Amino acid sequence: MLNTPPTPPAAQLDFVVIDVETACARSSSICQIGIVGFAGGREVFAYETLVDPRDDFHAFNTQIHGIAAHHVVGQPCFGEVHALVDRHLAGQTTVAHSYFDKGALAAACRVYDRPAIATTWLDSVRVAKRAWPDLPNHKLGNLARYLGISHQHHDALSDARAAGWVVVKAIDHTGLSLQEWLAPPRKAGVAPRAAGHGALSGERVVIVGEPRDGPLAHRLAAIGARIMTAVGSTTTLLVIAGDPDPRALARDPQWQKAQAGRAVRIVSAAALLAASPI
Repeated sequence: MLNTPPTPPAAQLDFVVIDVETACARSSSICQIGIVGFAGGREVFAYETLVDPRDDFHAFNTQIHGIAAHHVVGQPCFGEVHALVDRHLAGQTTVAHSYFDKGALAAACRVYDRPAIATTWLDSVRVAKRAWPDLPNHKLGNLARYLGISHQHHDALSDARAAGWVVVKAIDHTGLSLQEWLAPPRKAGVAPRAAGHGALSGERVVIVGEPRDGPLAHRLAAIGARIMTAVGSTTTLLVIAGDPDPRALARDPQWQKAQAGRAVRIVSAAALLAASPI
């Protein structure tokens, strides 16, 4: 077990993150648990323990995470750590990268006849897909590389920590609060129809920093721009809304595509509207 500082009071935490590893195909066969707490955009505590699953270890699972039967000799079973896990998660927002961990905890609670853990779950896969929709995949390892997060894949504590930083960076990247991430995602708005004439007639525009149905989109469409969802082979103009952080902008997939496309002009919304008044 990892020795860590005392857990801050629940009221001081924004969310906790959990990751588990399993010994075999049965989701209840938890053999490692990692939990990390976040507050104010930083990590404030970490907990990790090996767990004796009292089940078979399959070679496939051991090959993935490196934990074998001899590693858990003398370690507590899930029934013995349930109260501690419950203390960390109950009443909190609990992040997991996919809902595998949620299902594994529920299965282990049933096997050991322990109460289900009452927490509010947030899937960091869903968060990542919404924050960075143009990435080729949203596996934790790929996200960690893209976002510059230190990560040792299939180590429960490292996976939990990485998933937590994905959420922190998504909040920073999108400006959406944790409560907004917990709310059901709003359906993508319908882009305004381009006017038949105007200074931007014929331009196919992607906007970064504002929704495609927002006020800027309506202003550009009113002077002829066709508002697109993403940069593609026919895009002619990338418009940067507001005054984004240069580092965040450099990581934006639409910005990166536009930089690679020689036919795409990049301009700030303020400069474009000054040159093309309605």
